[in-house]
Amino acid sequence: MIKLIIFDMDGVLVDSEPAITQASINSLREAYGIEAKHTDFKEFTGMGDDKFIAGVAAKYGKDYDVKLKLRAYEIYNENKSWVKVFPRAKKLMQNFYNLDLKCAIASASDLVKVKVNISKIKPGQSIRVITTEDNANQIKTKRPLYVITGSDVKNKKPDPEIFLKAAEAAGIAPENSLVIEDAVSGVQAAKAAGMICIGVTTSFNRQTLLDAGADFVIDKLYDAFDVAKAIKDN
Repeated sequence: MIKLIIFDMDGVLVDSEPAITQASINSLREAYGIEAKHTDFKEFTGMGDDKFIAGVAAKYGKDYDVKLKLRAYEIYNENKSWVKVFPRAKKLMQNFYNLDLKCAIASASDLVKVKVNISKIKPGQSIRVITTEDNANQIKTKRPLYVITGSDVKNKKPDPEIFLKAAEAAGIAPENSLVIEDAVSGVQAAKAAGMICIGVTTSFNRQTLLDAGADFVIDKLYDAFDVAKAIKDN
């Protein structure tokens, strides 16, 4: 029985990969004078922004410094207009709540970037965002949105730690959780956590997501509602 929906953020709720890629390109250019390409970042999608930038820096023979990521986040925040919310993302979340399901976000990005993305989505006044900075036990709300980020975990996807923490925060067993993911590493992490996984073809094609272990693959985000509703009580 499905009781919890866990959303990945980038590539699922928001179309932010071009934005963080460009911000990372700008950061690398400022620091090293290199001209990285968008395609250089593809293989590191979903692995967290340290790996996202470090992997490309290494391709150009440069060492990684966390200042590269922090500068990329500054550029990202300064250019929020680059980030686009996927159609009906907000409605999808609200309709999951209407099915009496809990919702969480599990993003490999740091909290500072996730907050920018959530501000773009504007989940709604009835939804209370709860991060690990909050004392969830002291917050009483009918529609909590539990947020776990790369800042909260030691091991990044494809390790299942982030999804297990999201389920723990919501008080739901992993086997009663469903993950919506767009990246190979995220699908692998969801399955390693023992969760059902829906892959969305925003970053990788259908066969690649199936090969990674996705139980279902959809082309449009809102199609996740029909899938989840169909298996909710099974």
